Formats: sequence, C-alpha cells, structure tokens
Amino acid sequence: MINKKAYTNGKIYTVNPAQPWAEAVITNGNKIVFVGTNKDCKSYIDDQTEVIDLEGRLMLPGFIDSHAHIVMGGFYLLSIDLSEVNSKQEFISSLKDYIEANPDKWITEGNWNHENWDGSPLPCKEWIDEFTPETPVFVVRMDYHMGLANSYALNLAGITKETPDPPGGAIVRDPETGEPTGMLKDKAMDLVYAVIPTPKDEDYENAINAALNEAKRFGVTSIHDITYKNHLKYLQRFEKRGELTCRVYSRLMIDLHQDLIDAEIEHNFGSDKLKIGSMKAFADGSLGSNTAWFFDPYDDEPDTCGLAMEKMQDGRLKQWMLECDRNKLQLSIHAIGDRAVSELIDIVEEMKKNNDLWDRRFRLEHAQHIRHDDIKRCADLDIIVSAQPYHLFYDGDYLEKKLGEQRIKDSYTFNSFIKNNVKLCFGSDWSVVSLNPMTGIYSAVKRNSLNGKNETGIVPEEIITVEEAVKCYTINGAYAAYTEDKLGSIEPGKLADFVVLHENIFEIAHDRIKNVEVDFTIFDGNIVYSAQ
Repeated sequence: MINKKAYTNGKIYTVNPAQPWAEAVITNGNKIVFVGTNKDCKSYIDDQTEVIDLEGRLMLPGFIDSHAHIVMGGFYLLSIDLSEVNSKQEFISSLKDYIEANPDKWITEGNWNHENWDGSPLPCKEWIDEFTPETPVFVVRMDYHMGLANSYALNLAGITKETPDPPGGAIVRDPETGEPTGMLKDKAMDLVYAVIPTPKDEDYENAINAALNEAKRFGVTSIHDITYKNHLKYLQRFEKRGELTCRVYSRLMIDLHQDLIDAEIEHNFGSDKLKIGSMKAFADGSLGSNTAWFFDPYDDEPDTCGLAMEKMQDGRLKQWMLECDRNKLQLSIHAIGDRAVSELIDIVEEMKKNNDLWDRRFRLEHAQHIRHDDIKRCADLDIIVSAQPYHLFYDGDYLEKKLGEQRIKDSYTFNSFIKNNVKLCFGSDWSVVSLNPMTGIYSAVKRNSLNGKNETGIVPEEIITVEEAVKCYTINGAYAAYTEDKLGSIEPGKLADFVVLHENIFEIAHDRIKNVEVDFTIFDGNIVYSAQ
C-alpha cells in the first residue's frame, strides 16, 4: 500500500545548511522525497497523495533526546509523583494518600526535590514509618542518586547501624546514634534495589507503552536510552511487533561489555528503530545529592568533594573503557563534577594515543561542570558532550549555595562548547525532568531557574540561540548516535521523522517557548500523534 504524504504551506526549518527553510515536504513510505516550495511540490502530488496543510505552522525534524530512560520513565508515569511537592508536610501527606490508595505494593519512584522545601531538609524514615509498618518504600530524589527507604525496606535490605558504606555510595546516618536515617546515596541504593521484586511482563509492557505515548506527545522520535537489566528484551519485543513509535539507541551498562565483544558486536549495530553498541558507565554522582566529584569541596558541605564511583576508584572503569574502545564499542560516560569530567578526558587522551584510530565518538554524558581548559581538550579530542539544559532550571536555585559565585561560571557551559567547536547534543535525562524538548530549548536560551530570580540568565554569557538549541536536539543528536546520514534534518533520502509545533519558537518570546505544544508528530512516515 502506498503511503505518500505532502505537507504544504509550512514554515519548515530543515536544519540543512544548504536549504535551511522550505514550505513543503513530501514523503513516500518512510522516506523524504521532496523538500522545497509549495509551487515545486505540486508535480509530486497525485491522487494517491494525502495532503496535510500545515497552515503556516513550524515543522522541524523529529526531536532526538540524547539521554533518557524509557523503561524507568514509563514506570515513573505509572507510580507516585512527588516532583511538585514543596514541603515536608506535602511529602508526608502525598505518600500517605498514595499508599492508602495502593496497598500491598512496593512504593518506588517519586522524584522529590528537597531543595524546593523550606530549609532544604533531607527526608528521613521517621517521617513515614508510622503509616508504612508493612509497606516497603523507596522513593528517589529527582536525580536518582539519592533515595529514602523506610524502616521496613531497610530491614528487607539488611541495612543496620553496622552496615558499612559500599564503595561509591553512602548510608546517611544520624550524627548522634549512628543509625541509618533512611537516606541512601548512589551505590548504597543498590542494597535496596536488590530486594525490590522484578516487575512482571505486563508491568514492562505498560511502562514502555506509557513512555512511547509520552514521547509522541512531545514530538520525540528518537531516544538515546540508558538500558538496564531486562529493558532491552522488552524493547526488542516492541520492535519485532512493529510497535516502536520512537527510535531507540540503546546504551547498555559497561559491565556487559565483554558479552558484546565476545559476540563481535560493534558500535551502531541493529535496525533503524533499535540499535546497540554503546556502553554506559558512571564516573560520579549528582550535584543535588552532593555526590558529583569536584576538585574543590562543596560550599554547603566543606568536608566533601563528592563521590567517585567504585569502578572509577579501583581502576576498572579505565580498563573497561580502553577494552571497549579497542573493540569499537562507543562509550557514553556519566560525569557531572569537574574532576570526574577531567579524569575521563585524561582516559580519552590515553585511548586516542594507544588505541587504533577509528570513529569513536566518545560521549561525556552531562558534563555539567567543567573547567574551561578542559573544554578545549574536549574539542581537540573530538569528544561529544551530551547535556541536559533543563537540569539548569532546577539546579540554578542552589548552584551558588553549593559551588560559590566563581565556580558557577564553569556550569552548563553551552555557548563555550559551541564556540570551541565541541559537538553538543541535548536530552532530558527523563524521568529526572520532563521529556519535553520545549523545556530544554527554553532553558538553553533563557538560563533562568525555578525561583524566577535569574531573569538575565545564570551566567548569561553561556546563553545560546534557538537555532543552536534546535540543532542540539536534532542533527547533533543524530551524529552522536552515528545516524546523521538518516536523521536530524529534513532532506530528500532521510527518514520521515518530523514534529509540527503550534507556535513558531523562532518568532515568539523566549519565555513562551516552554509552553509551546506539539500539533503533530510524524514517525517513520506516519502521523503517530495529533493534538486535533
């Protein structure tokens, strides 16, 4: 059956420098066959062509989220949401109401942010133990680097006063009694994750369906996923059934690298809808949990510079990275603090010096805080930076409290990356923050924060243009996944992934960008979402 569509009367930003703007696009099946004017497109239209009048609306290439968690995000949508909680009492009452409505189950996810509460107190198990005597609870902070377990969950995990901190993690303890408060940071969280029951088949199916619907709603047609245990199996099922409505570039945990090497799998392996061959690892934690690894101490916790992950500390991460690179597996390494970033750049220098030359496209995931000398090193080493601009919207309220006035100049350095010719791509880190690219574009061009006190922008010299932000969400994301020949711009021969917006983000005030909605999402030549 012929599936031919003509999109006419649009303002089409193609992200193709040879033809930046167009009025019409024609697709045949899942490929673009024409990009140009309304007049010239007429010769391509016949009785079997479905004509969609864009009515002057803005069309862009489908958004590419370069860092998200599909399955985790889906489970978040189906679980308790504490992201809008603004006080201790709200936290307690929201959990109590949810538990009363959902008895006899593990309570997980949450995405709370204590920095939004008066005094920024960390929650503790005593807040919730009274109404959860037989309900295990483990709700995480929005960055997934810190979580609260109630006493029931701590007992299931065998965490007591005598339990030592695992390497790369911390069990927060009462300073007087030494008893665990219920707060677990980074690798200490694994002690509880180990006793949470594995979800059932139907749970995974429901989570992925919820995630795909969320992506369609926001015009996201490709996601560079962080793929944990069991996730790839279910994503494959969706791909085989033809039910993926978003392309998935799957980054597996680096612990599995030898399995891929033994199977002789290299980077960019798979179909146009599901690929593997990129390995993910963690070098440090997060800023909000004070576990991002810095050269200098935190201003609000001067006895710590953060946490290097266990594999970073004992040398395994470096060894595994070099092995992956020798076997042409791409690397995507989480690094938020400036020391974690710099140490990884050192490893890439060694990698480039001692390993064979190939198109490695090494990725620093986040790189939220980076010394300016290291930006130049990224450019010299062809390192890709995969950043999440909407994190700044939340971090901005407490950046200076944690790092001081001078050090925040090294935070979220988007303009410096671009001006130094570092390939920069954008994502959300969903479900840490919203999957909506409009919020990311807004944050990149506005650089204010949740409390609204930074109208001129946090470090305003790092503001970028709407055009630059769109490129970070399209062609640069495609490049980061070796798909720039098929995705990321609207050109004949490329795959037909588009998004049509209700307002033109190039023409409206920057303040309004975050609220712009998607009218149509087109994936693989088919309209998979319509707001009408």
